[in-house]
Amino acid sequence: MVTITHLTSAHPRYDTRIFLKECCSLAKNYNVNLIVADGLGDETKQGISIYDVGIDKGRLGRILKTTQKVLEKAIALDSDIYHLHDPELIPVGLKLKKLGKKVIFDAHEDLPKQVMAKHYLNSFTKRILSFTIAKAEVFALKKFDAVVGATPIIRDKFVSHKIKSVNINNFPILDELIEIAPSFSSATICYIGLLYETRGIREIIQAVEELDVRLIIAGKFFDKNFEAEMRALKGWEKVDFRGFVNRDEVKEILQKSVAGLVTLHPTPSYIEAYPVKMFEYMSAGIAVISSNFPLYKKFVNGNKCGICVDPLNSKEIAQAISSLITNVNEAKKMGENGKKAVVEQYNWAIEEAKLFKLYEELIKCI
Repeated sequence: MVTITHLTSAHPRYDTRIFLKECCSLAKNYNVNLIVADGLGDETKQGISIYDVGIDKGRLGRILKTTQKVLEKAIALDSDIYHLHDPELIPVGLKLKKLGKKVIFDAHEDLPKQVMAKHYLNSFTKRILSFTIAKAEVFALKKFDAVVGATPIIRDKFVSHKIKSVNINNFPILDELIEIAPSFSSATICYIGLLYETRGIREIIQAVEELDVRLIIAGKFFDKNFEAEMRALKGWEKVDFRGFVNRDEVKEILQKSVAGLVTLHPTPSYIEAYPVKMFEYMSAGIAVISSNFPLYKKFVNGNKCGICVDPLNSKEIAQAISSLITNVNEAKKMGENGKKAVVEQYNWAIEEAKLFKLYEELIKCI
């Protein structure tokens, strides 16, 4: 049987896209390994052999030491196909190609655009770094067998450079959240995800200051100073902070909520991204309050499943929240529309078929 190994030096071992979707899907037909670097040890879960190369402190340690250990483990596993999930692993992929292996790179985000959103770099440095990365990325990935783009825009970028690329969206697994039946019985809204300034956390906390509402925030702060600032805001008294939560806790939060927030700031990487949480909110049958980017409007307004707002305007966000918690029937209808759209269009089963097609094409060439 064909053996496939997925590699990550930065993501958690149970990452939704890498483990729950791609690895678990592929394990139906192939032997699947997953190399991680989290210090939690080796294990076998859901038929997938997980190999841990250990954790190194700091980004530099991860780039220099961890990538070498990932490469050594990848070579030792002697797999037929390798599927990489982090930009720093591209050199690992090039070395595996020299050994005659089939190699796929999974572009979760548009890296050059992501660099342009780094607030700690000045504009000149960002432009130079983004340009350099874009050139190096294309040069390296032309040597790979395929690139998986997490959005059509990412796929099209690589296709324009004559790189074989397919779009596999990060849409929800139907069986996971579709059975949730939100109660709509309390004035509760939620935000689930990473807790950065650019994720709109400040604005949503400010938005609930004068509202009779509970805001459940689930996720991890990565900046202690930013966390302290958020806790000092007046609206924090309305926040039910859960910290990092598992998938069962996610379901419990969605069950209690009227709407889910995905009011990301207009950074170059977010404007063209498909936010996973938007589709998970839709899958669970709750209304969505999203940023008013054209792409987000296509999903939210196009499916009548929520309200789009200026993510930098806390008053506009507050108006959307107030509208949904005071018009529960309308919120329910939006939730129903969102769930219908996920069942018909935006689900992992459709994306899984594209994943299998890609692998079948590569296997024919082994």
